[in-house]
Amino acid sequence: MSTRKSSTKNVLAKHVSASVAVKNENKNEGKGERADKTQAVIIQDSADSEGFILAEEVALSISYNGINYAVMLVSPYDIEDFIIGFSLSNDIIEHTRQLYNIEVSYHQEHINAEVEIANKAFWKLKEKKRQLTGASGCGLCGIEALENALPALVPVDSAALPPASWFEGLRIAIEKSQRLAQKSGAVHAALYFDKDRNVIACREDIGRHNAFDKLIGAIASKGCYNTENIAVLTSRCSLELVQKAIRAKLALLVTLSAPTALSVKWANRHGVTLIHVPKHDAPRAFVPGAS
Repeated sequence: MSTRKSSTKNVLAKHVSASVAVKNENKNEGKGERADKTQAVIIQDSADSEGFILAEEVALSISYNGINYAVMLVSPYDIEDFIIGFSLSNDIIEHTRQLYNIEVSYHQEHINAEVEIANKAFWKLKEKKRQLTGASGCGLCGIEALENALPALVPVDSAALPPASWFEGLRIAIEKSQRLAQKSGAVHAALYFDKDRNVIACREDIGRHNAFDKLIGAIASKGCYNTENIAVLTSRCSLELVQKAIRAKLALLVTLSAPTALSVKWANRHGVTLIHVPKHDAPRAFVPGAS
């Protein structure tokens, strides 16, 4: 079994202004370009066989300071961005200065990530892990589990609503940016646009949460955060995604699928304008403070 390693030393030593230095033999673009085709029988009279590119998924194991924290299925691209975004949006670190190093090992069907974080963040993580473990047998029960599911979050500063023209042709712009989806389908996307609708970053993954975490990580590592910029998700918007947006201080969140009532309530309570863009109807903006 072949193994490849990449290491990110002193990740974001200066908050959002430093770049992530990654020596990775499996560059994200290269891996996407080299996706193999899978043969499938075409169900018709001739029963021909044709090759198709399918979405990739691998198991990713994340350890913080030597303690295993989570194992999840992800698309094997932009792993460093995902770890940074996952750490921020899940309240493992308060800011990127608490993330010291990421070392990623690529194996045949899984990826291991060893993450070094500040002691303060690590003690907080261990306490949270203990609480989650104690409640795992019965779901959301007990005050600890509720505090983790419905945490106290700091509201963001609300931003102005984009004009109607900003949304014209948005779905086409998204499709053009989705390199993985163009080849395989079956992946969600999270994008970061500026007020002129230029794409600043696009991240894709089989998991909608993963795609958003990758985008949050890219925004932090590239230092491209701006209060006027807009995050766009191709997926359904649930409470967890709104909580990620609040922690990442993203005041404008656009989704192509309808949000849940609870996600709208939490978004507006915390200063986030949540905008649903239906396929055939005009955009629907849920604005904080609106009646």
